Amino acid sequence: MTGFDGRGGPSDGPSRDPVERIFREEYGRLIASLVRRFGDIDIAEDAAGEALVTALEKWPESGVPPNPGAWLTTTAGNRAIDRLRREKLRESKHQAAEMMHDDTPHEPTGVITDDRLRLIFTCCHPALAPEARIALTLRLMGGLTVAEIASAFLVQETTMGQRITRAKAKIKGAKIPYRVPAAEDLPERIGAVLAVLLLIFNEGYLSNSDGDPIRADLTGEAIRLARILHELLPEDRETTGLLAMLLLTESRRAARVRHGELVPLDEQDRGGWDRALITEGHALVRECLAANRPGRYQILAAVNAVHTDAPSAADTDWSQVAALYDQLVRLDPSPIVALNRAVAIAELDGPEVALAQVDRLPLSGYHAWHATRADLFRRLGRSAEARQEYDAALACCDNTAEIAYLTRKRGELV
Repeated sequence: MTGFDGRGGPSDGPSRDPVERIFREEYGRLIASLVRRFGDIDIAEDAAGEALVTALEKWPESGVPPNPGAWLTTTAGNRAIDRLRREKLRESKHQAAEMMHDDTPHEPTGVITDDRLRLIFTCCHPALAPEARIALTLRLMGGLTVAEIASAFLVQETTMGQRITRAKAKIKGAKIPYRVPAAEDLPERIGAVLAVLLLIFNEGYLSNSDGDPIRADLTGEAIRLARILHELLPEDRETTGLLAMLLLTESRRAARVRHGELVPLDEQDRGGWDRALITEGHALVRECLAANRPGRYQILAAVNAVHTDAPSAADTDWSQVAALYDQLVRLDPSPIVALNRAVAIAELDGPEVALAQVDRLPLSGYHAWHATRADLFRRLGRSAEARQEYDAALACCDNTAEIAYLTRKRGELV
């Protein structure tokens, strides 16, 4: 687990459990509540950071309070009020600071009543570039470090830091309101929101940070928000598809790491998969198939449905998986989609055919590309080349469980 910096965001320092563990779990909820209340991201982050410092000072002696989330929210709110008063900001912000004492009913919050989901939609305002929307929401809602977000985007950390800073400045400079989008505005925001939830989930499912290789707090938060979004937009099939995909992927979590090492899909104990999540996910996929309006997340959900439907790895219908990726390539011709398609082609047409496809992809900085090439070389008996690719994969891999797996596979080469 990572630590946190003085501005309330996570840092790369050592963890001081249980305070920092609780803070990270509560971070998204805390920031969302503070932004809704005070209307300023910087104030929210600073107040959250000060609340963490106070918790680190008090909790080791007094003990963790019964409701640590409420304690952090109250403490951070008080710090924000102190700052507003101290800096003598404009009267409108003084009024915002007094909200904790205001007994009058709040104005209606619109179609979205969850603070965190409301902030996601706010950060996904059309005035922001798509990359900035996702990065800022991951920073504020997922509690991810700039380094973690940069890894998810396959860009340099400095580039991502500048992107987040510009996004926050844009919100302030353009006076983008912290309000719930009207129902008719939801469709134009949904694409970026779905991308945010997937990236939060992916960071939890194969974490790039120090500590646990799988972070159930992030996967659980992504699923929770996806459920809320699905309830709000039950007719949006891509929202349905994303929820189905997350559920089916999460169903395999318990079998994915053993003794600190990543267990690939074909080696997992399928008896350890969560059948309730699989049943729910399959039902959602059937809803998407019945609607017959395919999209990216629906297709990815269908791929996961094929895998979770097979009683064993040998029973996997790879022709169906390949056909689904063929369809996805037409909708999303990205190199990562092509890489995943090549894995299915290797099962159908052999590793040599797949390797020719993988070699054409511009993914030399992506560890999964090297790991895939290593596996294909291994299957072709080209051990020296496989060893080089395992080394390259290890050089750009951060997940501890995946590092353990790649190290073992490299050591098995003859």
